[in-house]
Amino acid sequence: MPETEFVAPPFGRGLLEKLRALNNAHALELSYAAEPEFLALIAAASTVRAEASGLALLIAFDETCTYASPNFAWLKSKFPRFIYIDRIVVDEQARGMGLARKLYAELEIRAREQSRERLVCEINSVPPNPSSDAFHRALGFLPVGKQVLKGKGKTVRYWAKEFS
Repeated sequence: MPETEFVAPPFGRGLLEKLRALNNAHALELSYAAEPEFLALIAAASTVRAEASGLALLIAFDETCTYASPNFAWLKSKFPRFIYIDRIVVDEQARGMGLARKLYAELEIRAREQSRERLVCEINSVPPNPSSDAFHRALGFLPVGKQVLKGKGKTVRYWAKEFS
């Protein structure tokens, strides 16, 4: 299998459309994003990486970012130096190829180089997402809190991978 190529913005129009479609195909887990919101999300993030053909996407924010998200706000109130993984998604046809693991490994290297203390994320617990729970646990993430997102019909559990 050839080496996976990950790219960062700016993305060409075709790749951008594929990534937004990938995001929206998983709106239950990630939240639907119309084009203006998706572009704003990418512009505000500290890290955006995508598989070059649009099979995977990671969007993350460090604690210095401005991001109007209740999850980001909760994590920012608890931790001083972190990278928050807002969303990671892999196309169904690419599952099992290790793309998410590679994106996380790249992000962890970046976090350590920037002297960040941890990677953090949230995973839906209502509705449940057991495959994401298992994936994050396998990478060394542990639950650190939870929150009911009023008006969204979701409860999330917050996870962190601490660096020593």
